Amino acid sequence: MDASSARAGSQGGRAGGPTTKSPTKKALRGLDALNFFLADVRDGLGPYLAIYLIAVRGPDQGWNEATTGLVMTIAGILGLVAQTPAGAFIDSTNRKRAVVIGGAIAVTASCLVLPFISNFYAVTATQSIAHVAGTIFPPALAAITLGVVGPKMFSKRIGRNEGFNHAGNAVSAAVAGGLAYFFGPIVVFWLMGILAALSIGAMLMVPADEIDDDLARGMTAEEEQAGEQPSGLGTLFKNRALLLFAVLCAVFHLANAAMLTSVGQLLTHVSGKDHATSLIAVCIVAAQCVMVPVAMFVGAKADAIGRKPIFLVAFGILAVRGVLYTLSDNPFWLVAVQLLDGIGAGVYGALFPIVVADLTRGGGRFNAAQGAVATAQGIGASLSATLAGVIIVSAGYSAAFLCLAAIAGIGFALYLIFMPETRDAIDGTSASGGVPRTAAVA
Repeated sequence: MDASSARAGSQGGRAGGPTTKSPTKKALRGLDALNFFLADVRDGLGPYLAIYLIAVRGPDQGWNEATTGLVMTIAGILGLVAQTPAGAFIDSTNRKRAVVIGGAIAVTASCLVLPFISNFYAVTATQSIAHVAGTIFPPALAAITLGVVGPKMFSKRIGRNEGFNHAGNAVSAAVAGGLAYFFGPIVVFWLMGILAALSIGAMLMVPADEIDDDLARGMTAEEEQAGEQPSGLGTLFKNRALLLFAVLCAVFHLANAAMLTSVGQLLTHVSGKDHATSLIAVCIVAAQCVMVPVAMFVGAKADAIGRKPIFLVAFGILAVRGVLYTLSDNPFWLVAVQLLDGIGAGVYGALFPIVVADLTRGGGRFNAAQGAVATAQGIGASLSATLAGVIIVSAGYSAAFLCLAAIAGIGFALYLIFMPETRDAIDGTSASGGVPRTAAVA
């Protein structure tokens, strides 16, 4: 299928309902490989940053839970400022493959310089660059997927994407944990470089002419002819259900983002710095192994069950997880509790782009809306690290985990009472409070 025929087919599909595309096996395998190899690159060092700074640099060089949390907060804030422009940029560009490749190079290079610097401002600068560059991946991967498979296959394909993403995280964490036992925390930097190269090769496996750029931004034929352009902030503030979903995503990440890093810091104290990296890798592998089937299940059943009941499970599991962390600081217990992250995060990762697609279908602003909601999500994640760090220093780990659990409980109640079911959007009805979808995101 060439680019013109793909575009013509998708035009007809948009005018008459959800588009059914027939992507080639090469494109689908490319998406599988891209999500697998990019999994450990897209988030930069993640929880390994806290372990590296605390265990390797330590108090002698001015690094503790509070200073590490401050670095993560500053980098997170700069990253969240870039979220909406990143989504709008993905809507506008026809060179999505090049954008993904450039982002992978930028994130990896920013992390690979960390062993050679120790100054607070230099570390903050490199991690800020990594966070900003990383904002391009979620909207780009969702857009490429939508542009390749079309709206009708999108939910199922997103579940498969998340399954391969979590499998990639599990494998890379297992490799990092095993090698770190022998070579120390520095091994995570070697691994990032290798995976970045493999992710670039995977991106090139997806043929450029199979990505329908109009379909990838959720365009209708009428909007394309009218020359409308995406608007991230307009999408966020004029769609009531999307605005509520953004708030709920912020609450989820306020509760969730600091849990794994806090567990990593706790493991550093109870197990020693020599084993902390390996133990946190075990935590990640355990959770990711659970996320793979959960994400696949969500993608396969989200249309049948609905989005709301599945999302409520994610909030409920998150609250329970926070409470269970306080019952023991035994490493085996902490790893066992971390399995619950596989359910909560697996559900969230698969449903986030599906719900945003529901709420923006036909408006041509899918990726700008993703960026806008991700901005709110990033606010919660950025504040989470500092909130947990301050509570840990002043009141201990148990108090921090209970606070995060309470926030998750509030999110559960808000979603249950106020958030509508968005599944009907795929049938052409409104999911934004009765407002026609095109108008709701105008």
